[in-house]
Amino acid sequence: MRDDIIDTELDTDLDTEIAIVGGGPAGLSAALALARARRAVTVIDGGRPRNRFASHMHGVLGHDGLPPTELLRLGRAEVEGYGGRFISGDVTEASLEGDTILVGTPAGTVRARRLLVATGIRDELPAIEGLREQWGWGVVVCPYCDGWERRNGVIGVIATSPVSVEQAQLLRQWSDRIVYFTNGVGEPDTETERRMLARSIRIERRGIRRIVTDAADTLTGVELDDATVAELGAIFTGPTMVPRDDLLRALGAATTVAHGSVWVEVDADGRTSVPGVWAAGNVVDPRANVPVSLGAGALIAGAINADLVRDDVEAAVSAAGVGR
Repeated sequence: MRDDIIDTELDTDLDTEIAIVGGGPAGLSAALALARARRAVTVIDGGRPRNRFASHMHGVLGHDGLPPTELLRLGRAEVEGYGGRFISGDVTEASLEGDTILVGTPAGTVRARRLLVATGIRDELPAIEGLREQWGWGVVVCPYCDGWERRNGVIGVIATSPVSVEQAQLLRQWSDRIVYFTNGVGEPDTETERRMLARSIRIERRGIRRIVTDAADTLTGVELDDATVAELGAIFTGPTMVPRDDLLRALGAATTVAHGSVWVEVDADGRTSVPGVWAAGNVVDPRANVPVSLGAGALIAGAINADLVRDDVEAAVSAAGVGR
């Protein structure tokens, strides 16, 4: 994730048993489990975790309030302690060569028996002046991650679709001062509006010009089309989540429609339709926050190891000539 990742000089032979693309919570969790299973693990990471804009994590058992970058630093150190290695940079390509997976990296081509893709997603934010600069600070997405810190304050919800109404109703759990900005895309129907007003959620239909901050760059509100300012303590919004799944699609992984978009399809163990290729975390599940991604990585690591054990058994039987 940071410049302290050590680039590894690669061999021309089979370099690793499992190549993991993505060094976020899912990738590191899987790497730790597999390294402890005495597997050779190589993690290739481009250093752009989705939550890099946030100063702290919340709702992560045992790590509440910990900076997300610190979790990754600790995770990398643990993986390295069991012999896992890291390559910094983006994967340029991947292909299949018989039972071997070739992964192109800045340090050379990694040859692996299995591949786990844990590259996450990127957020496409509403095109409102000043919003991107506040992302992860004054503007956030997850009530369970940031609602407690904004409790009882004036909370704005900027709609990105009609579904944003659900976010406003959810945030009503943390404050009775919710302002719902339709933003031209989240106009509630008559019944939905009735239900919002019943919980004292204010509906604001005027357009938003820009995010307003004070001299310390702290969010204080939004300026509307008529130049009036709506004072707010925080803004929640739902970005468009785009999976970083180019690598999986280039390998020919099958896709499915879920959560209103197209995602690479995986089974309960994270296995894709491509032989030897798994996926974990946000790249295949938009609901995978840090705790879910940590669990998914550990679960899928077990499935990958079991798959390798089956191959190891068959190879041993074949080499021993058992049953001949």
